[in-house]
Amino acid sequence: MSRPVKYIFVTGGVVSSLGKGIAAASIGRLLKSRGFNVTILKLDPYLNVDPGTMSPYQHGEVYVTDDGVETDLDLGHYERFIHTNMTADNNHTAGQIYETVIKRERKGDYLGKTVQVIPHITDEIKRRILKVGETKNYDAVFVEVGGTIGDIEGQPFMEAIRQFILDQGRENTMIIHLTLIPYLSHSGEMKTKPTQHSVMKLREIGLQPDMLLCRTDRPLENSDREKIALFCSVSPEMVIEARDENTIYQIPLSYQKYAVGEKVCRRLGLPERESDLKGWKKFVHKVKNPTHYIRIGICGKYTELKDSYKSIIEAFVHAGVDNDAKVELKWLDSEEITLDNAAKFFTDISGLLVPGGFGERGSEGKIAAINYARKNNVPYFGICLGLQCAIIEFARHVCGLKNANSTEFNEKTPHPVIDLMETQIDVTEMGGTMRLGAWDCKLEKDSKAYAAYGKTMIAERHRHRYEVNNSYVSLLKENGLRIAGTNPDSGLVEVIELPEHLWFVGVQYHPELKSRVLDTHPLFRDFVSAAIQHKMNLIELDFDDVDADHPCS
Repeated sequence: MSRPVKYIFVTGGVVSSLGKGIAAASIGRLLKSRGFNVTILKLDPYLNVDPGTMSPYQHGEVYVTDDGVETDLDLGHYERFIHTNMTADNNHTAGQIYETVIKRERKGDYLGKTVQVIPHITDEIKRRILKVGETKNYDAVFVEVGGTIGDIEGQPFMEAIRQFILDQGRENTMIIHLTLIPYLSHSGEMKTKPTQHSVMKLREIGLQPDMLLCRTDRPLENSDREKIALFCSVSPEMVIEARDENTIYQIPLSYQKYAVGEKVCRRLGLPERESDLKGWKKFVHKVKNPTHYIRIGICGKYTELKDSYKSIIEAFVHAGVDNDAKVELKWLDSEEITLDNAAKFFTDISGLLVPGGFGERGSEGKIAAINYARKNNVPYFGICLGLQCAIIEFARHVCGLKNANSTEFNEKTPHPVIDLMETQIDVTEMGGTMRLGAWDCKLEKDSKAYAAYGKTMIAERHRHRYEVNNSYVSLLKENGLRIAGTNPDSGLVEVIELPEHLWFVGVQYHPELKSRVLDTHPLFRDFVSAAIQHKMNLIELDFDDVDADHPCS
C-alpha cells in the first residue's frame, strides 16, 4: 500500500518578496536529496488569467513550460532547484479559477444553485491542489501561496487550504510560514513583533504554522527564538534562522545546517533517509571560489529591472561554474547605443547577449551593438528577439538590404526579413496565443550548436509571434550566414551562426529556461567559454604590443 501524498504549504507574512519561492525550492531540494519524489505548485491570487500579458515591471520574467504555458517566474526556481519539469498544473491564478467556475455556471453545471466563493471557488482550488499530487505518484507536493497573509485577494486560497487540511488530515499536511525579523539600528534590537502579528493573522484564518522561516540579516539569538516560539505556538526547534546569503544556492545548505529536511520528514512521517548534497556543495563551492572573472554585456530595455531576465542571470551562474568562472553582468541600455558610439560600451566586456523582448523601443540600439560584436569578433549570443535583431543587422550591413527590418517594428519596411508567423495573422486575443512551449529543432552536424549539444535533434521552449522570413534565407546564406538549426516540420529558422566568427550564435527559442543547477545549458556554457577565450586573446594581443625595451615590459 502506497503512502499518502504529503502537502507542504508555504505562506509569507509581513512583507512580500521575502523569497517564498526560493524557500519552497530549497526545502524541495532537501527532500529530493533524500530520494523523495517532489514537485511544487504556485497559487497566485491575482485576477490575471496568467502573467503572459503583464508588464515585466509588474511581474518580472514570464516563465514558459514545455507544454506551452506562461507562468510565474518562481517556476523557474522550482525547476532549477529540484530539476523537475513543471507543467500547466504547477501554476494557478485566481483568474483561472474564477474563469473555470464561471464557465461551469454558464453551462448549468451547478444546477441553478447560487455560485459562491465558498464552496465553489474553494472547491476548485482544492481540486487543483489534489490533481498535482495524484499526477505522478509524488511523495510530497509543496504549495506556495503568492502575496502575504491578510491580502484580500488571498483569502479564498487561505480558506481552501484550511479546508484541505481538514480533508487530508494534519498528519499529511504541514504549514511553513516565511516571515521577517527586522533589525532596528537605532535601538540595536531584533524585533519579533511583526512575525507575531503575521502568525496571529494566520491563526485568525484557522491555520497554525508548523515551522517558521525567519528572514534576517544577522544571527537569531536563542532568546528571540524562544520568544517567537512562545507567542506563535511553535516548537523552538521549528523556528529556523533564514539568513541572507550571497548566493541563493547556499540556502538549501543553510537549511540543512538547521536540519530542516529532517524536521519536515519527521513532522510528516516520511521515512528517515540519508541526504546526498555532494554535487550541490561542490557547485556552491565553485560559485564562491571562481578561477576566472569575465564580464558579459546584456543589451536590453529592462536593464533597471533584473527580474525581467531572471532565468538568463541564473543560467550565467550555472555556466560560470562549468567554466570555473565568475560571470559579472553589465547591463547595457539599448536606447543609449548607436552605430557611432557602440565601441565605448564594449571597452570592458568580453561577450554580448541580446535577450528576448517585444516592441520597437530600443531595437536600433540592439542592432548597433550586434553590428559592433560581429565586426570585432566579440562573442555574441542572441535569444529570440536577439536572433531577429542579428538577422536585421546582417541583412542591412552585409546583404545590402537598406532599411531591412521586422514588421513588428515597421509594417511598411521594404525588406521584411522578420515577419509575423502565418499562424499568428488572425490572432487577436492576448495571453497564451504566441508560439509557446517545446518545439523540435534539427541541428547541422558541423555547427557550433551541434558541438554544444552533442546531438542533432533537440527540443527547446519558445515564446514569440515573429520569425525569420524564409523568402530571404537564400540571400542570407549566400552572404555567409549559416542556418544551423530548423524546425523539421515547419522549416522555421531556429538557429543561426557566423562560421568564421569566434562565437556568433542566435536562437529563436529560450535556452535559459532549461538551464539547471547541476545541468548547465550547453549554449550558455560554450558562450561563456568563448568569452573567456576572447578575453585571453585580447590580453595576449596587449602583451605582444608591449615594447620589449620598455621599462614596464
